[in-house]
Order: sequence, then structure tokens, then C-alpha cells
Amino acid sequence: MVALNRVAFIGNSLPRRCGIATFTTDLQHAVAALRPDLETVVVAMTDHGQAYDYPSTVGFQINDDRPEDYIRAAEFLNRGRFEVVSLQHEFGIFGGDCGSHILALLLRLNMPVVTTLHTVLAEPTKVQREVIVRISDISSKIVVMAEKGRELLRTVYQVVDEKIEVIAHGIPEFAFVEPDEAKARRGFSGRAVILTFGLLSHNKGIEVMIDAMPAILKSRPDAVYVVLGATHPNLIRDQGEAYRDSLVARVRKLGIDRHVVFLDQFVDQPTLLDFISMCDVYVTPYLNEAQMTSGTLAYSFGLGKAVVSTPYWHACELLADGRGILVPFGDTAAIGNEIAKLLTNTVLRQAMRKRAYSSSRPMTWERTAERYVSTFDNAGRRHRLKAIVRSDTSTLLRDSRAPPEMRIGHFLSMCDDTGLFQHAVHCVPDRSHGYCVDDNARALLLACALNIPGEERLPEVLTARFAGFVQHAWNPDTKRFRNFMGFNRCWLEDSGSEDSHGRTLWALGVCALTDANLSRRKWAAALFAEAARSVEVFHSPRTWAFVLLGLDAYCAAAPGDAGAADLRLRLADRLIAIFNAVETQDWIWFEEGLAYDNARLPQALILTGMATKCAVYLDAGLRSLRWLVKQQTAASGQFRPVGTAGFGDTRRKPRPFDQQPLEATATIAACLAAWRADHDSEWKAEAARVFAWFLGSNDLSISLVDLETGSCRDGLHPDRPNENRGGESVVSYLLGLCEIRQLARLSESRVQPAPLVA
Repeated sequence: MVALNRVAFIGNSLPRRCGIATFTTDLQHAVAALRPDLETVVVAMTDHGQAYDYPSTVGFQINDDRPEDYIRAAEFLNRGRFEVVSLQHEFGIFGGDCGSHILALLLRLNMPVVTTLHTVLAEPTKVQREVIVRISDISSKIVVMAEKGRELLRTVYQVVDEKIEVIAHGIPEFAFVEPDEAKARRGFSGRAVILTFGLLSHNKGIEVMIDAMPAILKSRPDAVYVVLGATHPNLIRDQGEAYRDSLVARVRKLGIDRHVVFLDQFVDQPTLLDFISMCDVYVTPYLNEAQMTSGTLAYSFGLGKAVVSTPYWHACELLADGRGILVPFGDTAAIGNEIAKLLTNTVLRQAMRKRAYSSSRPMTWERTAERYVSTFDNAGRRHRLKAIVRSDTSTLLRDSRAPPEMRIGHFLSMCDDTGLFQHAVHCVPDRSHGYCVDDNARALLLACALNIPGEERLPEVLTARFAGFVQHAWNPDTKRFRNFMGFNRCWLEDSGSEDSHGRTLWALGVCALTDANLSRRKWAAALFAEAARSVEVFHSPRTWAFVLLGLDAYCAAAPGDAGAADLRLRLADRLIAIFNAVETQDWIWFEEGLAYDNARLPQALILTGMATKCAVYLDAGLRSLRWLVKQQTAASGQFRPVGTAGFGDTRRKPRPFDQQPLEATATIAACLAAWRADHDSEWKAEAARVFAWFLGSNDLSISLVDLETGSCRDGLHPDRPNENRGGESVVSYLLGLCEIRQLARLSESRVQPAPLVA
């Protein structure tokens, strides 16, 4: 195992006064202490108009409102060959709309990113959600500090579970001590001390706690509430000390001046721990639940303090099972009653303290650092593996043994004497959904694809069965192919969709050119010629593309068919027309959105351009395919097909899920068509990269394929694979495999080893 040598942390840094600065500094110190051999550097975010005397651990600083600083920071990290970047994310510390400036940095990095989200919003704005989704896409791992964070990432932001790590907020290693000595040091001997610590701001609920003090004093007249912390710098900038002054006025109005102490200080860690150790009860009366992390809560809990808190997310998890007390938001009476109960019942308070302290031991900074370093190591290993896969995809092309064997056991199990079943429940054919011409046409394409040297043909009876299904699907009354058939062999419609008609023509065209049986080639050519007459009135661009794929083969098989040649030009011109109408600098595509079988559109133009020697078709096909490849590439470099959740979106970045095998197969075929057109070897590498998606180089790092049976899962959901293995999926995998295996054989035959010299 290769050990990490250099890790960079991006976030705020002390002496900047905020919780993120404290956390980033503490995490960097903890990792450095755990691994003295590991070089750690902080890239510090500096808020505009401010300057800080940063320590030597800060190797670079970014002024949050200067976009050029983010780019320079990426150059600094790449040049320094850091192996992992740990990003501390909070919306307010980065410039741009909802902190979007940070994306310019992340997108330029050559190393994996592990992002810690200090806030995960349940109801983000559109821009907030887009920023987090993009950061999640770029990141190898996402760290949150509570299970609620995991839940929100999965449900609101569609982050896959395998990418999420829950690592508790670190706490200092501190002995379980009684508060008396610390009270004496701080001048609170003989008092029952209640403490709140943190930067003062409106959402902390200090007013609620102040209003509860008169009731507490009835039970414990010696009680004192200590509010430790400077006013938040943003509040100072906007309002000065108006908020603190209002709290002081509130105390005076209630006549409890001697029982509420404001300490306007931003204290270092030793001082903070001394203050926490002196308190009898720690209170966090925050006003809303959307608080994913509270460092002050974690610290107080870790020092074994009795904690009373409102039920924000972090508190609900940390204080469950009697480790603390939760009270409703803004409920003055409840918070007063619970604190008074703890201050007057030593046995109850001590039992709660011991439960908190014992359960917090896995949260010490040393343990937290171990979890982070393990996550960094994992991200680094995965990144190195992906780099190897990306740089050595030619292995699939050099070595005919590298691609998997062609296994058709599952495919055969999905067929009966009618044809190929549509669906399966796991690997078991699902008869209730019957058959469709779409899948049987694809199966006929597979039969033709296997009719080449180096592959074993499908049994003749099976190929004949698929052809028979296509023949039976033809409805001479409507001049259209039916699509769906029940298990009872009854058609469920008189005419199928335009796309199913186009796919069937594609299979017929290929069959007319490459089928092993001469009689079946003649049948396919005759039915193609008859069925192609209906295409003229079709409106679907994908149908045009499917028919063009069929025409590419049919025109080679029937070069004298002038009508087919003319139809090919008309359909290609239609694709060019919509391409020219839609294309912009940023959207190099045929339609306003991306949907299914996308790569078939550029593939159709590439093949048509090659066959007709038309540079316009070829150029549009290659340009649109290059753009599509970029859209289907995750930040980590792996193939990510257009997700079904994004079908219908207008000019938006593709959504990551659900992912389907159909898209991978189409992209492989289109890339290899592009390679044959312009001889750029990058297209071969791209095809190999896409095929690797089937084998586990995907967002879930899960293979979709059973290499022994040749079955293929139906796709990837955000949190799991689809365990069903239907007809479309198995044929898609086998077609893609056939292309890759043929490519490997071609590469092997062209690069022969030198003969041995006797």
C-alpha cells in the first residue's frame, strides 16, 4: 500500500474567529500529530476586507471575493503534488452565488477531494442545491458529522451512499473532572454555573435562556448563566453590538444582573476547556433544527457535561438515550424546568455526565483523525486506480485476453420459443410483461454482431426466432411494426412507437448485410424496403438516427436502391437542420435536452458522413459526440451516462441517476465509429473507459455484470444497483462486449511481437 505524503486542507484558519477556522485548525493539527511523516498544509479562506496573521501551516490564502485567487490556489495545489485535498465547506466562507467560486478551484485539481459539509440544508434554494450537487460530483468522499446529514444527502441531493462518510466532530482528550477547581480559577466558586459558548448571533436563542433564569433562580438562587463568546464578525460588520446590547438590556429589565455574565471574548482552546470544565450544565438553546454540527456541543459533551439543548439535528443524535436532555424550541418554561432539575439533583446530573463522557471517547481528535486519514487513504487509492485505468485503457485493446469472455447463458434463459422476454425479476424471466419488438430487434442485431471471426454464432434456431418475431410484428394494414406482445402471444397494439419502428429497421438493415443465412438476408432487405416507406412522416430525431444506422448497412447491401439513398440524405439533413437550430457555444446538441440512446444521433451522422463523403455530416457527428462525452464524464474521470431523472430537462447538466446500460452501449459504438472516421486513438480509449462502467468503474463502484452467466443488471439507482436483469440490459452488455472484443483483436493483429532470434 502506498502511504500518503501530502494533504492540503481548504477552509478558514485561526486566528480568524469562527467555528470553521477552529475546526480546520484542529483537524490539521490532529492529522499532523497522528502522522508526523505526513506533510499538511492549509489553504486559508480570507473574508474580503480582512487580514490575518496566519501561522506557518497556512501555505496559501484565498481572498473570498477574488475569482483569480481560486484558480491560483488550484495551481498551487497541483504544482505541490498534494495527494488529497480536504475541503471544509460552509456556504458563507466562499465567494460567488451561494459560494460557487470554490467550484473553479475544485474543477482544476488533479487529486481527489474529500469534502466535509458543515451544513446540509433540507430545503436548499435552487442555486444552493446545484452547488452542493456539483461539489458532491467532484468529491471522492463526502463527510458529514451526523446521520441526518447522510439522510439529506441521499434524499435531497441524490448522493450515493457509498460516497458518504459519517465522522463525528472531534473533541479534545480531557479528563473527567469535577468543576470546583475550574470555578475557583474563574471566580465562580460556590455558584451553580450554566454555560453557553460561541460567537454571539440571533439564532443562538440566548434570549430564551435569559428569560428562563428567574424560574431557575427560584430553585437555585446561586445560579449564574455565563455567556462566553465574542459577537459574530458578520453581525459586528452589519449591526455593531446592537444585539449584545439588547441582551444586556433584557437582563437588566428582568433584574438578574448578578446572575447573567457576558464575557465578550474569543478564547483559545485551553481557556475554552477551562470554562467548560467549570460549568454544571451546558446549554445550547438554538432556535431551529437545521444545525447539522455544533462544535461547542461536541466539546461540552466530550468533557462529560450535563447538556440541555433544543432538538436541532446534531443534538438529537448526540444526546439520545439519556446522554442529555432535549427541550422544545423557544420553550422558556421547559428549558428552565430541566436545568433547575439538574442543578438540584446531583445524582441525576452525575449519571448523565458519566454517560456522556463514556460514549464520547470515540470522538477524540485522535480517533477522528484516524477516520479522516483512512478516508484520505481510500480516496487516494481509488484515484490512483482510476488514473491507472484511464492511462492504460489500451490494455483492453492490446490484449485479447483482457476483455471478458462472451457468455450467453443468461441471454439464452431469457428466450423462449416466441422470442426474447422484456423483463426479469432478478435473473428470472418475468412472463407477465411479455415481449417487445424493440428487444427482439436488438437480439437480431446481436446475432449479426456475433457472426464474425473470433466469436461463436448464436444457434440458428434462435436467430430465426428473432427474425420471426420481427416478421410477425409487421402490420401490413398500418405499414408499421407493432411493439408490445403479451405472454399469450396477442399483440397489445396495432402500431408501435416511431422509435420501435426505427430500431426494427436498423436491425433489418444490418441483417440484410451481415446475416449468415442468404435467404434471411434477402428477407431482411425486402422487409426493410417495404417498412422504410413509412419513415418519411416520422418526427422523432432518434427514429431518424436509428433508420440512418439501418440505412448505412442496407445501402451497402442494396447499392442500387436509389430511394434508400435519397431517404438517407433527407434524414441526415433533418438531423443537421435541428442541430444547427439548437447548437450554441455551450450546448452542442440536436435537442434542448438529453434523453435516452443519446450517442446514436452523432453515430448516425458519423456513419452517414463516411458513407456519403459528406464533411458536414461527419463534422456535426464528431463535434456533438465530443460534447456528449464531456457531459457523460464524472469529475473523477469515469463514465457517467445521462440519468433518467433528467429526461425532459432543458439545457441542464445531466442528472447522475438512474443510469442504464443502453447509454453505455450506444456510446461505445459511437466512439468506435468516430475512431474509424478520424483515426484518433483517443476514441478507442474512450470506448474502453465506457465499457469499464459495466465492470465497476462507475459511481457505485459496483459491477453490473455476472461474468459467468453474462447477465447484466438493469442499471444504477443513487444508492444501489437495480438487481433485475432484463432483455434490454443483457443485449446492451453483450453488444458492447462484442465491440470491445473485436477492437482488441484488431489491435492485437496490427501490433505483432517481434520474432525470436535463434
